[in-house]
Amino acid sequence: MSGLPLLRIVIDTNVVFEGLTKQGGASGLIIDAWLAGLMMVCVSNALAYEYDDVLSRKLSEERWSKLQPVLGQLLNVAQYTNIYFSWRPTSPDAGDDLVIDCAMNAGAIVVTSNIRDFRSAKESLGLRVLTPVEFVSILASGEKS
Repeated sequence: MSGLPLLRIVIDTNVVFEGLTKQGGASGLIIDAWLAGLMMVCVSNALAYEYDDVLSRKLSEERWSKLQPVLGQLLNVAQYTNIYFSWRPTSPDAGDDLVIDCAMNAGAIVVTSNIRDFRSAKESLGLRVLTPVEFVSILASGEKS
């Protein structure tokens, strides 16, 4: 290891869902990199609950029972972030405000498949927002901050 700090990111729920439910693709690579500790994934309590809620509602009971331990493993290696300040409402989607609050409090990059709902936060707060493909490209290049 080079001793450089790892990239700090907050992963939107849509990326977690796709990464856990579809084979291959950038979102799946992000989940694999998270498990391998190649970046620091920041999660607030509210965001962890959202991951759990969305997956448990959208997946069949059988599929959820198989993926629930994987989500638990991911959350065990995440860096929990306290939310001291909130910037709500910033996004048209209240769930995305959880991501924005976590990223702003953690000083992290947001990785999402839905760039449009983060446009206001990017412009007004200076939040760095990347698609899964953009983030995988940066991770592959070895950028650390």
